[in-house]
Amino acid sequence: MSELLQPQAAVRAPAAPTAPGGEPRRTEEDAEALDLVELFFFAYRDFVGDADRLLENYGFGRAHHRVLHFVHRRPGLAIAALLDILKITKQSLNRVLKQLLDGGFVEARAGDLDRRQRLLYPTPRGAQLARELAALQSERFRRVLDDLPPEAREAAAAFLFAVVDARERERVRNHIGRADLGRERR
Repeated sequence: MSELLQPQAAVRAPAAPTAPGGEPRRTEEDAEALDLVELFFFAYRDFVGDADRLLENYGFGRAHHRVLHFVHRRPGLAIAALLDILKITKQSLNRVLKQLLDGGFVEARAGDLDRRQRLLYPTPRGAQLARELAALQSERFRRVLDDLPPEAREAAAAFLFAVVDARERERVRNHIGRADLGRERR
C-alpha cells in the first residue's frame, strides 16, 4: 500500500499477544484490510456526496436514488425484483416508492400477463433525474479511470465484484449484464 494509505505510527498500537480486554491482537493483514475498509468509507462518502446534493433539491435521499437508478436501468422492473435487488422489505420500499410515484418520477403499470403484478417505469422526469445522477457519479469514475492503466481498471472491477457475497455474484453479474465481470481474462 502506498505511504498515503498507511496509518500514522501514533494511531496503530504496537503488536501484542492480546489487546487490553483480552481481544486478539491486530495483525498486519488485519490492519491493511481495516485501512481498505476505511478508505472505502471515504470513497463512498465522496461518491454519493455529489448525488446527495442534487437529491436534496427534491427532498430525496439515497434510498430514492437507488430505486430510481434500478427502475431507470431496467424499465418494467417488477416490485418483487426491485425488493430482491435492494435486499429490503416491502415496508421499507413503500414510503420511498410512494414519494417517487406521487412526485411523477416513477409510474407503476399492471403486468401484461399477470395484472396483479406491478411493473415500474421511469417517467420522463424520473429518467432525466436518473441521468443527471448517473452523470455525476460516472464523471467521478471517468476521471479516476482515465488516470489508471487498463489493468488497474480491471482489478478495480474485480475487487468490487469480489466484495459482493459469493452467493449473489451470479445474480449481480446478470443484473449488470456483463458476462465477463469478475472473471479472469485468459
